[in-house]
Amino acid sequence: MSDIDFLQSIVTRYPDFPKPGIVFLDIFPIFRDPVALETLITHFVYHITSHTIPKSVRKKVDVVVGLDARGFLIGPLIALRLGAAFVPVRKKGKLPGPCKLASYEKEYGIDTFEMQEGAIRHGQNVVIVDDLIATGGSASAAGSLVRMQGGNILEYLFIVEVSALRKNWPIEDPVYSIIQE
Repeated sequence: MSDIDFLQSIVTRYPDFPKPGIVFLDIFPIFRDPVALETLITHFVYHITSHTIPKSVRKKVDVVVGLDARGFLIGPLIALRLGAAFVPVRKKGKLPGPCKLASYEKEYGIDTFEMQEGAIRHGQNVVIVDDLIATGGSASAAGSLVRMQGGNILEYLFIVEVSALRKNWPIEDPVYSIIQE
């Protein structure tokens, strides 16, 4: 069984959650299984070191950016393995000090992400991680925050992708996801 098949078999599906017509993919069973979590992190690190980094000019990842909140679960683990820094992107009002802001549209309104000023230095290579990409709005906002600070986005990484929405993503940089639904 491949890593992808193994991880896909562990993700639990909940039909009609949080509303009718939506199938919610719960990634938390991966975190309850140490072998599955190790497989997830190792898969991402292998992808980054074998596919993402060879395409970059500087041949390294300087910063892993994790989106609020599930990107906080995998981002630090990936950063640690790569010898990179971890920088969180949080919902507005959650970080101290001066912050850069970027808004994005959700299915039920506008939300705003923030990143502390100076968290990324000009020219640093960045990968952005989160659990899921659907419309791409939150990922795009995180990418805007990285660019505001002069970061170079190498790739966006996700555990799950809602493939039917891919054609409308407001993202120009490469995207890699383990599970496509």
